[in-house]
Amino acid sequence: MSDQVIAIDGPAGSGKSSVARALASTLGWSFLDTGAMYRAVTVEALRRGIDVHVEAAMGELARDVEISTLPRVMVNGRDVEDEIRSDEVNVAVSAVAANALVRRQMVRRQREFADAQPLGTVVEGRDITTVVFPNATLKVFLTAALEERARRRGDEGEASVARRDDADTTRVASPLRQADDALVLDTTGRNVDDAVEEIIQWLKHKTLS
Repeated sequence: MSDQVIAIDGPAGSGKSSVARALASTLGWSFLDTGAMYRAVTVEALRRGIDVHVEAAMGELARDVEISTLPRVMVNGRDVEDEIRSDEVNVAVSAVAANALVRRQMVRRQREFADAQPLGTVVEGRDITTVVFPNATLKVFLTAALEERARRRGDEGEASVARRDDADTTRVASPLRQADDALVLDTTGRNVDDAVEEIIQWLKHKTLS
């Protein structure tokens, strides 16, 4: 088991998933997309007809449901990789992510996942550097211009991404914010390889210092 964790936070469309996946591949570490976990819970709630705004019911679901994210997102053995990016899930996931009971269950699972990895873990999400792994080996906060983030999100549009930003930063449970000791990387106009190389240089400097 390894205690090596690179924690990557940032708003929707900042490049977290693409950069984190590529970084994990380059380092030979494990990768965890925490956003996919919340989306998986959302998919299962919608399938069962559970109101995503009912805190207790969603907390019970998050506690009991089986989720795996590699190589594809699975819920109770069912492949939901394609479902988690649907318009219906895009609308409902913010309420699920704001649920303190759901977040408690997901944080526990995320820490258990990282603890079990043999080399290290690259974890991305919206509260990874501040709540889930406050003592991470390296903390990175990705950002990008709103128009570019909207373009990366496809059909969502700037208004939709801005609403997601507001929901993420103002929720009571683990709001999105930049950790004081996180290194900020603006990915506007930069490709994934450039971002990965910069983070690796930061990691090397951190390790040597």
